[in-house]
Amino acid sequence: MSTLRLTMSQALVKFLDNQYLEIDGEEIKFVEGVFGIFGHGCVVGIGEALQEPDHSLKFYQGHSEQGMGHAAIAFAKQNNRKKILAVTSSIGPGALNMVTAAGTATANHIPVLFLPGDVFACRQPDPVLQQIEIPHDYTNTANDAFRAVCRYWDRIVRPEQVMSAALNAMRVLTDPADTGAVCLALPQDVQAEAYDYPDDFFAKRVHRPGRRPLSPGDAERAAELIKRKKKPMIICGGGVRYSAAGEELAKFASDFDIPFAETQAGKGVLLWDNPLNLGGIGVTGTSAANEIAHDTDLVIALGTRLNDFTTASKWDFHNPEVELLSINVSAFDAYKMNGMPLVGDAKLGLADIRKELGNSGYKAGWGSQVKDAIEVWTAENTRLYTLDDKEAGFAQTKVMGLMNEGGIPEDAIVVAASGSLPSDMQRLWRTR
Repeated sequence: MSTLRLTMSQALVKFLDNQYLEIDGEEIKFVEGVFGIFGHGCVVGIGEALQEPDHSLKFYQGHSEQGMGHAAIAFAKQNNRKKILAVTSSIGPGALNMVTAAGTATANHIPVLFLPGDVFACRQPDPVLQQIEIPHDYTNTANDAFRAVCRYWDRIVRPEQVMSAALNAMRVLTDPADTGAVCLALPQDVQAEAYDYPDDFFAKRVHRPGRRPLSPGDAERAAELIKRKKKPMIICGGGVRYSAAGEELAKFASDFDIPFAETQAGKGVLLWDNPLNLGGIGVTGTSAANEIAHDTDLVIALGTRLNDFTTASKWDFHNPEVELLSINVSAFDAYKMNGMPLVGDAKLGLADIRKELGNSGYKAGWGSQVKDAIEVWTAENTRLYTLDDKEAGFAQTKVMGLMNEGGIPEDAIVVAASGSLPSDMQRLWRTR
């Protein structure tokens, strides 16, 4: 077996440059590049490796570690988790600044690879600048804070360990059900240590997560449950976007007259003026979605983790006959709220259930209630878009209306951070 002598950092960069993802027959380069701020904890290791010309990873100079982490989340989300950016920093406070972003990535199932510098594994330059010293446990460093907020965590204390660590990182980052933040802590001396790596570690590697079908009989059982219900509704979560199931959702809703509401992650999968689109649901949702939620007798949770904003802390569903049918690629999410769990891909699952239900002639029995609720909310939305400046000042909702109705390019990406704006966006923004 032939080998290639590289530093650990050079080996990691070369490995990342050869990772690909195959989705529905399309092959995509998975790791687009690296965000970084170079300090003493990473500049002569991974910094040196990134400046070498023998790779195609793009480097993006950051100015805030937390900002880099959140930008990497946005990049992965905007690319439907088909591409990622890695993020590297120095040790200590630079690394800790990324913990918040790691938590956000894990909570929202967004793949991000964090590569924080770590203290010397040899412990000879000790303590390093701003090292957190734990008197009772000298193996503990600032990077252990990542453990609680990452799907996979590792510390590379020998250069050859990067081979198993990197493979485990890719296992998690490319898994639709288990993806989130991955942290590989890189001691600054080990980053520059050399090892004779086998050539096959650097071969082009194509990850094929595939689409998980429902278990045999699941679609039939789901169809039987739906047929017993008069007023079902769908909650469209972020998993619908990542599964590219929007078109299938539109067909399913239209075929059976089942209205759907959107989570924050699921907003925009279908256009705002779809006649069955109720808008956002829950505490940041619309009056239309929440009125229908109060009366529904079956909640079809599609690719959503059913957080408290979505369910109004499980208060939103008032019908004593209400049941839950959950379709999710993650078994952990599918089993929430004691419903019927269907573990599988949203697109395949919906298609299978639509096929089972299609020959039954089933139609939901909402009558005009959905149409009436949407009309009432649309009128209120328009009112908020056109508030009188004399009465309300230059209101936030009016600014949103001006932007929404031609104030920005059609392909613009709108970002909302915190406070009232994300809830106003979920309620009021009309995805076109």
